[in-house]
Amino acid sequence: MTVQKINHNPIDLWQVVRRSFLGFCPNCGKARLLKNYIAQIDKCRHCNESYAHIKAEDGPAWLSILLVGHILAPLLLIYEPNATWPEWVSMTLWPSLAAILSLIILPRAKGLFIGMIWRNMQNTIKTKN
Repeated sequence: MTVQKINHNPIDLWQVVRRSFLGFCPNCGKARLLKNYIAQIDKCRHCNESYAHIKAEDGPAWLSILLVGHILAPLLLIYEPNATWPEWVSMTLWPSLAAILSLIILPRAKGLFIGMIWRNMQNTIKTKN
């Protein structure tokens, strides 16, 4: 199997990032990319672009953990040393914030990974020799 580069005008990178991060089809930007919370569609309802072959796998979870950690770690280091609230507040507050941020970031990260994989696949065609 060989990989051939094709020359056509790919969609602008930042347009793909914006569309897929917001959960829309990276090709047309009109239809939803995810069926529900994180289940991806097989094919766009508007432009019929296929996404069934794209697998984001662990990338979105990795990105979510990375971002949540980088958001919460500075907050913990700033507020916890001087906190005067009871320990149960800290034991409730920080895990709750981590869970909420993870739930907010994960579908956006999944859309972003699907969009980036899709864009990178637009420039190559696999053919058998």
